[in-house]
Amino acid sequence: MPDFRTLDDLGDVAGKRVLVREDLNAPMAGGEVTDDTRLRAAVPTIAELADKGAIVLVLAHIGRPKVPAPEYSTALVTRAFQEVLGRPVRYIDWEGAAAAVAMLQPGDVALLENTRFFGGEERNDPAVVQRFAALGDLYVNDAFSAAHRAHASTEGLAHALPAYAGRSMEKELKALEKALGNPERPVAAVVGGAKVSTKLDVLRHLVARVDHLIIGGGMANTFLAARGVAVGKSLCEHDLTGTAEEIFEAAERASCTVHLPYDVVVATEFAANPPSLRTCNVHEVAADEMILDIGPAAVEALADALKTCRTLVWNGPLGAFETPPFDAATVALARTAAALTQEGSLVSVAGGGDTVAALNQAGVADDFTFVSTAGGAFLEWMEGKELPGVAALMR
Repeated sequence: MPDFRTLDDLGDVAGKRVLVREDLNAPMAGGEVTDDTRLRAAVPTIAELADKGAIVLVLAHIGRPKVPAPEYSTALVTRAFQEVLGRPVRYIDWEGAAAAVAMLQPGDVALLENTRFFGGEERNDPAVVQRFAALGDLYVNDAFSAAHRAHASTEGLAHALPAYAGRSMEKELKALEKALGNPERPVAAVVGGAKVSTKLDVLRHLVARVDHLIIGGGMANTFLAARGVAVGKSLCEHDLTGTAEEIFEAAERASCTVHLPYDVVVATEFAANPPSLRTCNVHEVAADEMILDIGPAAVEALADALKTCRTLVWNGPLGAFETPPFDAATVALARTAAALTQEGSLVSVAGGGDTVAALNQAGVADDFTFVSTAGGAFLEWMEGKELPGVAALMR
């Protein structure tokens, strides 16, 4: 297990100013938060520190502002954050921040303005790091989803103040270690999504680490084409069939079984419940048809494979799950994985925006061992890359 300090190593924090990096970049409409998942993830760390008498100063970003603008202000999430936290949260602008922080009492929680309102935040500018560090005594990083970025508030601060992982970060790192760091074997990985090109590094990294690689989504069509299957009008990166062939060869060298569908759900148009919908063998796809999901026989075979596994890591849907009935395979396999997890035979870790949406659609997100809301950071972790925000927390 990577060796990093957690809140358990903090000691007495009463009266100390603790800068806590959270990811509060929640979806919003009309200035209101529409999904508070990320806000809720921050509660355990903030509440624990405030209960211990710390002065909690929350650092977060909203969106990607080129210049400071009201629509990117953390003031917009303060009320929603206060509601999920169940205690007052004070908003502090950067103008006069030091004086405002000096007024806070032990147990108070304040949300500072958007860290990205400083041009140097994303460049990890030492001057910005110092400006943040001057406000606190200790630093806690609780934002795994921003840990793949070496920014002033995610990486630089860990070198300027004593640094610790928050509860959400700790939970995430422990789950990821269980899934790929030191997993119980056999290990299966489900990798879906539209394009092979966006997941090449993931696939190359995984074939050497898992026993079963299940490829779904539009990506599977490129692998089928590499095997000489005519995929009709399906989404397919024909220029990458050579790369797919290399991944097959690497999997063979590593004794990793690559699973591709042998029956598929096709239609001549991409629409909800189209009249041309049919299920067929992969070798029977007509020239005017497109593959939009994997078929029931393939799902059954994948479920049987999962029953032999002890660990599962999942990123990406198996079909065009946003459009019914092309969510059927993803929902069915997710329910199998959830049932195996609930009976204790499988450790299941999933992550990425589409994946979380698909598991919610299947009604099983709460039944997986761990579901990460991180997108880019989860993907880079699956690629085997070092995450700067995590590396900076190592002892």
